Amino acid sequence: MRDDDLTFVELLQRELHTVRWPEPAELRSRARRRSRRTVVAAALAVLAVASGTALVEAGRAAPHAAPPAGAPASALPTATAWTATEVPTEVLLKPTDLRTKTGVPLTEAGLGEAVRLDDLLLYCRKHQSLPAEWEASRYSRSVTILRERPAADEQRPDQVLAMQDVYRVTPEVADRVFAGMGELLAPCRDWRSSGPTQWQGKTINAQVVHSWQEVDIDFAGDDSVLLRHTVGQARNLDTGKPLGAVSKPISRVVVRVGDLVSVIQVGRDGTEADLRRLAVVAAGRMCPAAHPRC
Repeated sequence: MRDDDLTFVELLQRELHTVRWPEPAELRSRARRRSRRTVVAAALAVLAVASGTALVEAGRAAPHAAPPAGAPASALPTATAWTATEVPTEVLLKPTDLRTKTGVPLTEAGLGEAVRLDDLLLYCRKHQSLPAEWEASRYSRSVTILRERPAADEQRPDQVLAMQDVYRVTPEVADRVFAGMGELLAPCRDWRSSGPTQWQGKTINAQVVHSWQEVDIDFAGDDSVLLRHTVGQARNLDTGKPLGAVSKPISRVVVRVGDLVSVIQVGRDGTEADLRRLAVVAAGRMCPAAHPRC
């Protein structure tokens, strides 16, 4: 296949195949070390892969008062005061949820992590001089599930089947994540990203259009949203000619149960139907650990 038949993303992935990826045991060791550290705030590290254009840049209710009609579940008074506790491993997706052969899942725990939805979305806002900070969590736990592979094979990016981050947040943050989704996405529904990039051995000026959309809501948990990031065909700004093929959209789901918020993304062979199904599974797993419990 010729280079100009590939999307920029596919070309980048082909180059990544030559990179040595850490073995699962090494990754788990790093995760254990990280879980013992106190993480005050997550550093912002944005890798924007735009069809192959890689740009790196970085009200409380009165006593005995009835709750207002339509108030979010997390805003309703409960029998006990909210207390932050660690996110248990039992809330995470399991290899059996993927319906295919997998390797050993890689997990890690965090403290004070940012509730990250999509780093490129944050970069889009930052590029337009708009507020660009994620909400902060109290505790978090993450899992990466990889495709099963022969022991001799090196791990590649396309072996990732699913990634999930589960955050425990204050009730106020839980409500803001979803109530502010439209405002968060509004400036990035038609964002033109341009700059120099390498194409077929030459440095050219290219432009690509990004779009983030809410394509489905309220299909799992107390709140849920399916986000789709679409990247248009890259264009040479000097000649006006298109570059490569159009990239496949990247989707993820955000689902909330009580004070737990989960962000899930599947590998490149996954579908939005897979994401909806996994969101329902994740919501069920979070129920016993959420406050208030289901």
